[in-house]
Amino acid sequence: MLGAFASAFALLALSTFTSWPVGAGGVAVTTSTQVNPVLEAQAGDCLNWTRKDLTDVAKVDCAAQHLFEVTGVADISASHGPQAPFPDDAAWQQISRDNCAQLSLAYLGNKFDPFGKYTVGPLNPGERLWAGGQRTLRCGLQVAGPAGGLLPAFGTARTQDQSDVYDPGVCLGITEALGVGDPVECAKPHTFEIVGVVPLPPGDYPSPDAQDELMADECARIAAEYTGGVDLKARGLIVSWDTRAPESWAAGSHLANCKIGAVPVEGGLAAWEGSVRNPDAPPLTTSNPPQTTAVQQEEATGAPLHSQSNTSSEAPPSSGASEPTSASATTTTATTTTTR
Repeated sequence: MLGAFASAFALLALSTFTSWPVGAGGVAVTTSTQVNPVLEAQAGDCLNWTRKDLTDVAKVDCAAQHLFEVTGVADISASHGPQAPFPDDAAWQQISRDNCAQLSLAYLGNKFDPFGKYTVGPLNPGERLWAGGQRTLRCGLQVAGPAGGLLPAFGTARTQDQSDVYDPGVCLGITEALGVGDPVECAKPHTFEIVGVVPLPPGDYPSPDAQDELMADECARIAAEYTGGVDLKARGLIVSWDTRAPESWAAGSHLANCKIGAVPVEGGLAAWEGSVRNPDAPPLTTSNPPQTTAVQQEEATGAPLHSQSNTSSEAPPSSGASEPTSASATTTTATTTTTR
């Protein structure tokens, strides 16, 4: 058990995340002073915003859409005194490892999917508050797309299946390196269109071969229903699917996506446009709470948090119809500096 815990801890996806703005959001206390919701947030609180500089950050019910779930409060004044310079990205990575990783693991009951949809990082005070002596961080969980874009979360992470899945109808973009990108409109170039989510049978971890056998049958059925029986091969498209790694299974991640994509090209995935969904089908129904359904920011918040590669030795298995294997969650930085 200790070994499994150590492995999960070592594989935690970390980010330096973002800085909160001075005087953002909240209810006015006086005519000139506002309460910053970040300064009052505690473990279990969820925060949301729509502006890239976080000037409208507000505490929301975790059942509603949010972009950050607080897992704990960390005071780093002992290691970063009054004269300490504002940390760079590498330093924030270390601060996150030293302070937020353990808090977040404990918050999740020591069950964290290193290949799942959540990443861990601090909501740091930003350079202005840092210069004024602020050394208290809010550690938390966020959901990031394959290329690092910040995505909305629904429901508390404490009770969610952490599988990296999307609701049917979501299309995943393509990166310059021909890897999987963040969700985009299906009319734009994309790698995959999600057609369904399959709950894997409970019990002991199913081998990759057993998962492939199950997913091949289920995804073929789901794809036929989703498309209305369209001839995918004639359009250069194939049905593929995800499988779960042992580390994910141990954390309780038992969901996997069925998806449709173009036949891969040399060097990576191929882009295609449009949707293959049957236009005469009834409206899609998202899960409750929904999985990730859309990108709420036009631009990614930093470097990839869950990148796609064909070279990683720590890749969670993903298979089906000659699809390249997907890569592991990587430890990268994703710092957003506010303008206020």
